[in-house]
Amino acid sequence: MSGKEPVNKAAYQPGKKAVTLEVSSAPYTSPPANCVVIKNHAIAINPIDWLIQEKGDLMYTHLKYPFVLGLDVAGEVVEVGKNVKRFQVGDRVLGYCRGVDKKVNSSAEGAFQHYTVLQADLTSHIPTSVTYESASVIPLGLATAAAGLFQEDQLGLHYPTLPPKPTGRTLLIWGGSTSVGCNAIQLGVAAGYEIFTTSSPKNFDYLKKLGASQVFDYNSNTVMQDIISAFDGKQAAGAMAIGDGAAEACMGILKATRGHKFVSLISFPLLREEPQHLAFLRTAYHFISWIISYKVKGLFNGVKSNFVNASTVAHNPVGKAVYVDFLPKALETGAFVPAPEPLVAGTGLASVQAAFDLQKQGVSAKKIVVSL
Repeated sequence: MSGKEPVNKAAYQPGKKAVTLEVSSAPYTSPPANCVVIKNHAIAINPIDWLIQEKGDLMYTHLKYPFVLGLDVAGEVVEVGKNVKRFQVGDRVLGYCRGVDKKVNSSAEGAFQHYTVLQADLTSHIPTSVTYESASVIPLGLATAAAGLFQEDQLGLHYPTLPPKPTGRTLLIWGGSTSVGCNAIQLGVAAGYEIFTTSSPKNFDYLKKLGASQVFDYNSNTVMQDIISAFDGKQAAGAMAIGDGAAEACMGILKATRGHKFVSLISFPLLREEPQHLAFLRTAYHFISWIISYKVKGLFNGVKSNFVNASTVAHNPVGKAVYVDFLPKALETGAFVPAPEPLVAGTGLASVQAAFDLQKQGVSAKKIVVSL
């Protein structure tokens, strides 16, 4: 970059379990090879952001505070690193931030600041028809959905293509109105699969617009039997489980269907309330005992499963297949749309903490966004 170095600011998590982010000056980091730096115009909030804030000694123990959190950004390229050919200064992009990934562990790659370093293969062009606020809802949800759908240690489905190549198989996505669910529906359709999903009735039409062929009320007393009946005569491609109770429901459904009996697990089994004593040990015990129980049930029912880690797409072909080969063209043609819809909670880094609080209250078919 020629000329004066940009002045950066960040909303730092100042310490382990500190209850409020603090906005202050931050260093500007030039991009290493295979990376770009963008000036952020919008950032999105995910539950993991405030969970790290609240449970700092239980999750991501490698983080050294103060630290810049945040995983979703959209903005404008201001500097391009060595070997990067796809981007130029001024390009409008979205990107998945890897700052909290243990292999990265760098505030320079956190979202909650004015300038963020992004890995080029986890960054996509966005058309002028898509606002930065809308684009910012995509990155983490897309990465998580892609990992669960396409990685070999997960469902191992075909990659998305334009146009889709029908597979004749049906995929169950439990929790379709979530951020991951909205992205998974669209990726699954683009990969050639029929999609069954669940939500509350108010979101049925929205999820059908995203491509789901059938949507079921997850609160219905007959939802599992209704989905099993819908699978009659069909070949299952597996299931993705998002939300409380989703893993158990998906196993019960796949047990009764023909086809691929594998559940990609998105939601982790967290305790309802953090223990006051021996918190780490009791949380670990709860997590491990749940996994053992679920795996044993899977053995008896003939259903396999695995938890999803979104950051793994940076270390296998899935990241490039989705962010480089598929998403830019899909956004340009309208074959893929930003989802869920953004709900702007404020403007400026000082609004991020209030956005955390709003996200904790729960949202449906929306994602909390802060404009910068």
